[in-house]
Parts: sequence; structure tokens; C-alpha cells
Amino acid sequence: MKLLAPSFLLMLFFSGWLERSTFAQSGGHILYGDMKVEESKATGVNRLSYDVILYNLARQVVARQSVSSNGRYRFNNLQSGVYDLVVELENTEVGRIRVELVSPLAIDHRQDISLELRAPVGPSAKPASVSAADFYDRSPGNQKLFDKAQAATDKKKYEEALPLLNQILANDPKDFQAWSELGTLHLLQNNLPDAEKAYLQAIEVRPKFFLALMNLGRLRVAEKKFAEALEPLTLALEIQPTSANLNLLLGEAYLQIKKGSKAVGYLTDAAKLGQHEAHLRLATLYNAAGLKEKAAAEYEEFLKKTPNYPDRKKLEQYISANKKSQ
Repeated sequence: MKLLAPSFLLMLFFSGWLERSTFAQSGGHILYGDMKVEESKATGVNRLSYDVILYNLARQVVARQSVSSNGRYRFNNLQSGVYDLVVELENTEVGRIRVELVSPLAIDHRQDISLELRAPVGPSAKPASVSAADFYDRSPGNQKLFDKAQAATDKKKYEEALPLLNQILANDPKDFQAWSELGTLHLLQNNLPDAEKAYLQAIEVRPKFFLALMNLGRLRVAEKKFAEALEPLTLALEIQPTSANLNLLLGEAYLQIKKGSKAVGYLTDAAKLGQHEAHLRLATLYNAAGLKEKAAAEYEEFLKKTPNYPDRKKLEQYISANKKSQ
């Protein structure tokens, strides 16, 4: 894919797949994030403007924003569903990621995007090309089936999407994206065993496929298979170490298998990265260990960041009873 811009390589990274932050105050889901651009390796470049576009699975534009380098995008009042978040530079797609807003509650979701501009190497370097992580180049026939499956899933016609994905995988069992889509489809149908099998197949084909690792870990946490969730979540965190959601999930998994010393580090990092709920989990851990002053401090931090918490008075009473007098 050629880039209609100066001769630079554009490397795109999505930081922290769908990091849930706080409950939305009203309306539908909110999807937002920072656009961070590293330009130190591309001298002489003017600050660029990027289009951040949200598509549903029928390839219809749901929302669009123009975002400057190191700016922020924000899409409000989104319905529950599965979307593609796409970044374009001068009308050329430079990356996309699948986002799933499937919670029955209206929730804020954070998805940061990082870009790196690089000068080409060597005198014969071609005009800029795009490297998007985990891109899969399927055959035209399979791509048509894939598009139909996405459109059917978007319309909640899961029984139509299922045979289409199965046909793709019969034609090409190495299509790790299709395996992951199949896992998500089973998940939407509450078929957890088959969802897990599909995610495992995706990982077998592409061991460092972040989306499948993340979803497999989340699925196992939801099933209370906390020990089994550790491996995929740890591997996913190695790929995206600044993911608040992954740190929270790993902290929760270690907390549930009674390894509090391991949980503390992940929960602390999750809190620093903006996952406010981690303060509550740390407070629970400290309270159980009899460290009530530390628990009170975590509750206090949580209330600073979440002032409209429904049980605020209860937490304030705990803080008052256990905080060290100044």
C-alpha cells in the first residue's frame, strides 16, 4: 500500500486494546483515545493531520474525526456492537483495529493509537509503505466471504455468519483473523467452549496475535479460570505493556488465586495507567491483609478520580475510620 505523503515509513501501533475506564454518565458507549506521533526519525516533516474513522461491520461510517499529531479523538453515544477503528493519512488507510463494545452497560472505552514516522533506508528506497500489525492477505474469494460474515455479525445474524467463517477456514486454516472472528462470534452466542477453541486456533497459527491472546485471557477470567488466564494475558502484556486493562485483568487473576504479592504490581500499574477500578481491588487486598491504612489510601485515590461513585459515603466512612491522623 503506497502512502500519498513524503517518503517515510509509517509504523502504527495500537496501545492497550480497548481499555475500559469509567462508567459513562449518560447515553451510549464512549470511545476515545490519544493519537501520539513520534517524528524524531523523520526530519523535515510538518505536523500531519489524520482521519480517525469508526466503521460498523457492514463497512458503514459511524463516526469520523480529523485529529492532529498528538491530539485526541472521541466518539460519543455509540451503540453496543463490534466496530473497526481505522486511521487514514491523506485518504490512505494506515491501520485498523477491531473494537468490541459489547457490555450491556454504557461504558467509556479508551483506545490509544501510536504512530511512528521513519525515513526510508538507502538511496533506492521506494515511496512510503505501510506496515500494519497482524494484517492477513486472504484470497479475493475468502475476502468476500469475510466481508459478508462481518456484515451478518453486525446485524446480529449470527447463524448466517457462522457458515461463512467456517467456509473461509476450510479454504484456508491459516487465517488467524478468521479464527479470532469465529471465537468472538461464539462468544456473542454465549458458546464459551467453542469460543475458547477458536481463540486457541488463532494463537496456534499466530502465537503473538494480540487480539486472540487478549480475548482468550478475558474469556478465562469471565469463566473464573484464573490460573489458566495467566499465560495468554502475560503474553498479551508483553506485546502491549502499557495496557491498563491487561494489568487489571492480570492483577485480578493473581488476586483470585491468592497470590496477592503478584497482584499488587499489576494492579498498581493498572491504576497508574488510568484504570481507576484497580484502586478498589488494591483496597480489597490491603483490607484482607489487615493493612487498613493502605486500604484507606487506595479508596481515597479512587474517590479523587471517580467523584460520582454511588457508594461514596461508605468509602468515606472507611477512610475516616482508618486513615492515619495528620
